[in-house]
Amino acid sequence: MGRRNHYHVYVIELSTDVLHEKRFMKANPGYRAGKPCVYVGMTGLDPDVRFDKHKAGIQANRYAREYGLRLLPDLYEAFNPMSYDAARDREVEVAIDLREAGFGVWQA
Repeated sequence: MGRRNHYHVYVIELSTDVLHEKRFMKANPGYRAGKPCVYVGMTGLDPDVRFDKHKAGIQANRYAREYGLRLLPDLYEAFNPMSYDAARDREVEVAIDLREAGFGVWQA
């Protein structure tokens, strides 16, 4: 694997309570009721460690910290690990794909 390919894209399921956040809803005009809400990010850490850091408030995104429920590995495991550039691009692609599918998405 090597040091160069140690980046990961990850997806965190968010509580639907995040739908009460005006900023979140403004970023998701195409949200379809009943679809999951998620946070999409990338990290040089193991996704489990990164999720724990979000929940602990360490370099955390507010939505991931307050509304994060669990990781959704089925949505990202096949991609990981990868180079920094590939992870940066894949993070955007995953967020776009999920938004197009009607998910509520927050991307770092």
